[in-house]
Amino acid sequence: MHAYYFDNIPGDQRLPHDSGRPVSEKALRSLGVHNWHIPVDSENWKQRVTDIAEERQCRKCNDIMGTKEAMGDKFDEKMKTFFTEHMHEDQEIAYVQAGSCYFDVHEHTTDDWIRVHLVAGDMLNLPAGIYHRFTVDTGNSAHVLRLFEDEDKCGIYNRGAETDASSCRLEYLKRFTGVAFGA
Repeated sequence: MHAYYFDNIPGDQRLPHDSGRPVSEKALRSLGVHNWHIPVDSENWKQRVTDIAEERQCRKCNDIMGTKEAMGDKFDEKMKTFFTEHMHEDQEIAYVQAGSCYFDVHEHTTDDWIRVHLVAGDMLNLPAGIYHRFTVDTGNSAHVLRLFEDEDKCGIYNRGAETDASSCRLEYLKRFTGVAFGA
């Protein structure tokens, strides 16, 4: 896993867009983002992923096969959809089983994007209410296992006034800033 501030230069979302300003794991944790590396070729990787999911009370999962072969003609459209800034009402755990990708998280204190590059074996936990987006990198291939607590709360809520004022978003801000919003 490699994290840094996104450079905000227009262009292909699959490019690194590395500003040269690294972001530490401590800074990610201050946003509620946690990460692990569990090599896919290790003997007990499935059990370690299961243990983390159970510890975080995640019981629902789905696979994203972010490849042109799997998505066919809908690949570019899906990548644009995933790259639209959004949040979920549930935490999201993403484990990269193959390939590589980016998760960008919005730093609420600066409104900057932090880009996290993940490769096979990397696992990322995003808290409920954090704005984020996803894309494959230039390899155009990522097999990502996504885990949620509740299937009913894993819907996508694109950023907008209504989502900004949602109880989930306000709870996230309160939890990670200590300030009550919208009161």
